[in-house]
Amino acid sequence: MGDRIAVGIIGASGYGGIQLVRLLLDHPYADITYLGGEGSAGRPYTELYPHLQGRVNLTVEPVDVAAIGDRTQVVFLSLPNGLALTLAPQLLARGCKVLDLSADYRFQNLKTYTQWYGTERDDAAIAAQAVYGLPELYRDRIAKSSLIGCPGCYPTASLLALAPLIKQGLIEPNTAIIDAKSGTSGGGRQGKVNLLLAEADNSVAAYNVARHRHTPEIEAICSDLSGQSVLVQFTPHLIPMPRGILATVYATLRDPGLVREDLITIYQAFYRHSPWVSILPPGIYPQTKWAWGTNACFIGIEVDERTGRVIVMSAIDNLMKGQAAQAIQCLNIMMGWPETLGLPQVAFYP
Repeated sequence: MGDRIAVGIIGASGYGGIQLVRLLLDHPYADITYLGGEGSAGRPYTELYPHLQGRVNLTVEPVDVAAIGDRTQVVFLSLPNGLALTLAPQLLARGCKVLDLSADYRFQNLKTYTQWYGTERDDAAIAAQAVYGLPELYRDRIAKSSLIGCPGCYPTASLLALAPLIKQGLIEPNTAIIDAKSGTSGGGRQGKVNLLLAEADNSVAAYNVARHRHTPEIEAICSDLSGQSVLVQFTPHLIPMPRGILATVYATLRDPGLVREDLITIYQAFYRHSPWVSILPPGIYPQTKWAWGTNACFIGIEVDERTGRVIVMSAIDNLMKGQAAQAIQCLNIMMGWPETLGLPQVAFYP
């Protein structure tokens, strides 16, 4: 199937980093040879995550592009937005494959990135090489690329729910409304008042209404799929649980005669080559716990004949299919390996 590859993770101390470490430890063809990060440099990784005693014997190192290039073939960038764009060009020049988990290489239109993220760009040539890392939509492009802009967690859940409707012109394109809810790990491993147990527990709240940064990401891919400019209404909510996303998508059907069973058949056909997407039987709706710790996406579909709307529910683990596991799915595709290689397939339940 192929030789083993040396893998580096920059930004290994965060939740995305620890997911990558956990998954790559069990990957049959990957060896972790470098863990990098400025804030934790010099500390043994097991000092940050003591439960990995005996499994990881690496120390977090300062970010040294030359050393990374010498010691790795593939690099995951699990960094805050605005940092990968300085590192990726240098790593690519040294022959590394790069998978960026931030927003830096998710946009073909860099003006959109600057508008929403506030950082000017001068790497247009490199950004043009990047492929959006949603395998179910761009599998063939990912296989040929050395730079992957891995999607955000909300866009992953939302786009998997929307893609068949948009791609096949089944809905009025600007009628999509996404109501999504995420666990607190989506906020990262850092001290934020709204993520404190006393603040988040026993409470649900919307945030960044009408201005969340994942909105243009969803719109860009929907526009690409439809061949015309698409706007969506996206509202995220924080739910008092550690992990998981449930996105509920509402849209007006172009053909009011379509029934639920029609759409289930269409979705099953659309995702027939996608081992991680499960289309649920009629009347069964997804729960986030079904996806915990896996790369799975569960999709349930309903049609409201009274309003002429389709309702699609999509559940993923935000740290897995929404982040680290999907990045490894992309790596598997880049290397010509099965998409399921080295990734947990069944949730720890209940």
